[in-house]
Amino acid sequence: MPFVRIDTWGAGPQRLDALGRAVHQALVETLGIPPDDHFQVLTDHDGADGTLRYGGYLGVRRDEGIVYVAVTLRAGRAEERKRALYRRIAELAEEYAGTEPRNVFVVLTENACADWSLGEGVAQYALPPGEGVPLREGVPLREGVPLREGAALSRPARPAGR
Repeated sequence: MPFVRIDTWGAGPQRLDALGRAVHQALVETLGIPPDDHFQVLTDHDGADGTLRYGGYLGVRRDEGIVYVAVTLRAGRAEERKRALYRRIAELAEEYAGTEPRNVFVVLTENACADWSLGEGVAQYALPPGEGVPLREGVPLREGVPLREGAALSRPARPAGR
């Protein structure tokens, strides 16, 4: 269940949408995220209400084509899968949106199961054993994304008539 924020400078709606598709496809391909697990905030800055700053840190020559991609996800992925994700995001951003790989800046922030509420005011990934009903019956958790020991991927059962 990643949460993605993409910030661009003057990209326009089509390029911003293409970048969103590129990042989502990369997450599906490299980390095994379900295709319908699609939560993104896409923001194009214009200088009037906000701006982006960048530099040439570590010898990477960035310019106004910069794209910041921030992904928040549950902890547990191996480093090689993260590196594959960075590479695939850069490849697809270039293919889908014409963004040069040098301008694709990605940061991952990992957290725990209890740090997520997917709606209804419930921490669905951190419910005690036996509470709730499965969110995705018959669908196993993705590799490298463990739940808290003994927890079930679930949501509280709704009262009758609701």
